[in-house]
Amino acid sequence: MRFSVGVKTQTSMEDDGKPLLDPVRAGESYAEADQNGFDSLDPKSKRPFYVEPRNIVDEDMQERVSAEASVMNSRMQYYSRLTGSSDRLLVPPDHVIPAPDEIYVYSPLGTAFKIQGNADGSGKNPSIITIFAIWNTMMGTSILSIPWGIKQAGFTFGVIIVILMGILTLYCCLRVLKSRAAIPFIDTSSWEFPDVCKYYFGSFGQWSSLAFSMVSLVGAMIVYWVLMSNFLFNTGKFIYNYVHHVNVTDTDVGTNGTDRVICPFPNKEHHANHSADEYMTYGNNTEDVFDQWWHKTKTVPLYLIILLLPLLNFKSASFFARFTFLGTVSVAYLIILVTLKAAHLGFHLEFHWFHSTDFFVPEFRSLFPQFTGVLTLAFFIHNCVITLLKNNKNQENNVRDLSVAYLLVGLTYLYVGILIFAVFPSPPLSKDCIEPNFLDNFPSSDILVFIARACLLFQMSTVYPLLGYLVRVQLMGQIFGKPYPSVFHVMTLNLIIVGAGVLMARFYPNIGSIIRYSGATCGLAYVFVFPSVIHMISLHRSGQLRWPSAVFHSFLIVLGIANLIGQFLM
Repeated sequence: MRFSVGVKTQTSMEDDGKPLLDPVRAGESYAEADQNGFDSLDPKSKRPFYVEPRNIVDEDMQERVSAEASVMNSRMQYYSRLTGSSDRLLVPPDHVIPAPDEIYVYSPLGTAFKIQGNADGSGKNPSIITIFAIWNTMMGTSILSIPWGIKQAGFTFGVIIVILMGILTLYCCLRVLKSRAAIPFIDTSSWEFPDVCKYYFGSFGQWSSLAFSMVSLVGAMIVYWVLMSNFLFNTGKFIYNYVHHVNVTDTDVGTNGTDRVICPFPNKEHHANHSADEYMTYGNNTEDVFDQWWHKTKTVPLYLIILLLPLLNFKSASFFARFTFLGTVSVAYLIILVTLKAAHLGFHLEFHWFHSTDFFVPEFRSLFPQFTGVLTLAFFIHNCVITLLKNNKNQENNVRDLSVAYLLVGLTYLYVGILIFAVFPSPPLSKDCIEPNFLDNFPSSDILVFIARACLLFQMSTVYPLLGYLVRVQLMGQIFGKPYPSVFHVMTLNLIIVGAGVLMARFYPNIGSIIRYSGATCGLAYVFVFPSVIHMISLHRSGQLRWPSAVFHSFLIVLGIANLIGQFLM
């Protein structure tokens, strides 16, 4: 999965007959060149330099430059491998460096973070901003499944797994961060991790990076469609009941009182093709008609097509990037919601180490691989960590800042997961009733949960087009060489993605399973295999590879493979 950086470069061929480079004359010093206009603002001294855009965030998606400038770019990239970084003849001119408001890093399960900083290094982010940016980017919809994951692994084992997976993914992320520095004789300052993979593995690394990126992005879009269908259904249900003064009598097993908690699927395994509204009864024909046209799995996923399909066809994603702050607001509200629920419901815990009871699950369960799959995606930031830390003001603090960010993410997951699991009222309900989306354990009439669902619905409806934009840019850019080859190509791709989301929302709306499958798949490459193999290759080439390091990193690869296989055995 690639959390790509989108840059826009505006170039113009002023005179094709003139040389594209303004060379430094023989015997002229760099200082004299500066005085003579090499670094001036005179556009005639700034020869165009073409940078192929990967993910453009701008109003005009069709800006291109001449073939001559493209050829010159290839030549300059080749020559840059043969010269030192001090040779200013081959330094790109200032006007091709993107402005800070044109650079974004997108997180498929959370937010899109706007990079702050200037081309000259001034205005870069202090450590506190960098740490928050990583936390903000890593937070996403996985947080809704953390309590369910703890239930699947067992309370004690689940807490241990969160800690171990956090440490493991942090180490692999550090390997990604340091992978560029191990490449000799090449300026890798502008490289991302897929570029490193291409350097070591050639075209296989390039296309495999794309494939695993598509798995994570499309998987995220499917999760979003399922959740948006859920939130839209419950939001509409709440509004309908409030407007028509309907006193809903649901037959779900649950607690009494104002802070009602429900168990949509009591006394049986969770079947994802069922929905909570199937267990509700109503008293007149008007409500029956409403329920027929407003059904969680049969109709509401189709209604989303009307809203979201046109948005996917926008050529630019800059409009939707303006709402990325809503990700932070949503996570903050979820933390407040969990805290309030804990204060009202109290704690309900009993420890049964290896055997379950009617109301409690054992502390260690064999279903724990389901949780490791979820956490692989929950701690996933490996393909954009280089970009995020590139703008850190003090580069020597990158390891520390990344470690602090992971600590905060882990504490956030533990806070939400432990509280929801602990306050879930057992008895009278069994801990096995905790849903993959813990908001489903609260009725649609709960006002606090209604606000959470409404906020998440709006936030996801703005992030979903960004994810579709990334899929289009990466896939179309690799295959056709441009992100918007034609309306037909884009519409076909969008219909396939939307169709996958509708089918999953209709027949398998289990976000926990979708997250764990996609997380284990993309994590196999980006978290476990690529960082470990690249590190061992770099050590081997430098003659520093020792058997303890080879055994440890080979063990990481085995863990990644076992994590993926375990998802299909549970």
